[in-house]
Amino acid sequence: MKKIFLSLSFCILITTIFAQHKPAYTLYNAKGKKVSYKRMLKTLQQKDIVLFGEFHNNAIAHWLQLEVTKDCDATRDLVLGAEMFEQDNQQALDLYLQGKINAKGLDSMARLWKNYPTDYAPLVNYAKQNNIAFAATNIPRRYASLVSKGGFETLDTLSVQAKKWIAPLPIAYDAELPGYKKIKEMMAGHGGDNMPKAQASKDATMAHFILQYYKPGSLFIHYNGAYHSENYEGILWYLKRQKPELKYATITTVSQKDIHSLLSENKGKADFIICVDEDMTNTY
Repeated sequence: MKKIFLSLSFCILITTIFAQHKPAYTLYNAKGKKVSYKRMLKTLQQKDIVLFGEFHNNAIAHWLQLEVTKDCDATRDLVLGAEMFEQDNQQALDLYLQGKINAKGLDSMARLWKNYPTDYAPLVNYAKQNNIAFAATNIPRRYASLVSKGGFETLDTLSVQAKKWIAPLPIAYDAELPGYKKIKEMMAGHGGDNMPKAQASKDATMAHFILQYYKPGSLFIHYNGAYHSENYEGILWYLKRQKPELKYATITTVSQKDIHSLLSENKGKADFIICVDEDMTNTY
């Protein structure tokens, strides 16, 4: 009788623990099947380039970026890069990584995002501590703004130096890509084709500098907004145009009320999908 009582008590305890278990996120593959972090990591470590799509204000995505970086660094030589640094700030970033300026100096010299201290400094500091190259991959925003107002043609007017901070001209562009068509639809006629072209100028430039900094045999992890790489478009489209032989993987972030099954609308967005509880606190 005592054994039965203990057995029932144990079952009740386990049931209670699982009932109270509220994970903040669940990992899925492209088909919507749950996968373990270990499984995802094993796949990523076999690639050449990983595009890690985030929600810029999502704490879970930022935490996982750092964890994935650390764990991949244990088995692979890394190169890192991020949308959050524009290419004309590469010198300032390099000086910080080399210890020639401090965090305050970096803040003065580079156009850091407002959430840099909480969300991106940990990645940059990890690179600094472990002597890992970190690429500033994005087009300077003032040039993307030119495209949004006047199209790709405005980039032809830039100086020779300025053109070194963007993808080589002319920039290839497919207006039929769903992501770019969606941007045009969202603008409801405002800006015409120039708004998706501005997005493309960012995607093309990030792809260009990812390949410029990629080292054969290494793993390049790139941090970018989810929209820049989800549905295997954006940055990845440009990467595959230039280097189809490399092995790529994509990660994206989505938010759902119920994270225990992936909504059909979120399936197929990336090789791995971080499904975060929509009640998760934002970093800003």
